[in-house]
Amino acid sequence: MYRKQLIEKAIKIKECAYVPYSKFQVGAAVLTGSGRIYTGCNIENAAYPVSCCAERVAIFNAISNGEKEFKEMAVVADTQRPVPPCGSCRQVMSEFFSSDMRIHLTNLENEVKTVTMEELLPFSFQPSDLHNK
Repeated sequence: MYRKQLIEKAIKIKECAYVPYSKFQVGAAVLTGSGRIYTGCNIENAAYPVSCCAERVAIFNAISNGEKEFKEMAVVADTQRPVPPCGSCRQVMSEFFSSDMRIHLTNLENEVKTVTMEELLPFSFQPSDLHNK
């Protein structure tokens, strides 16, 4: 299991977050099928809807490097409880992660809540839902 390594990388990349508006830094690290780890931090914009969360940045970073299989992810922020991904990130995660993939949600107090994709977003919209009967 890569939990510790993923969390360490998520904590490190969190410091690169561009958050001049919210001041809320988030870091994420995802392990791919090839064994590589890709990271991402949240990047804000004055036009808030075009901001991008750390989880999506990490996933998109991996995909833009040719990765298509994901094994495990960690997300970290300076929160009271292990940080939960937003709804948009959950939907993107469900597009690329298997239902049993482990996602480690944590904070800077070393509290970790490990969930599966299915637990994070049950009954998610899937690519197969785009097809007619």
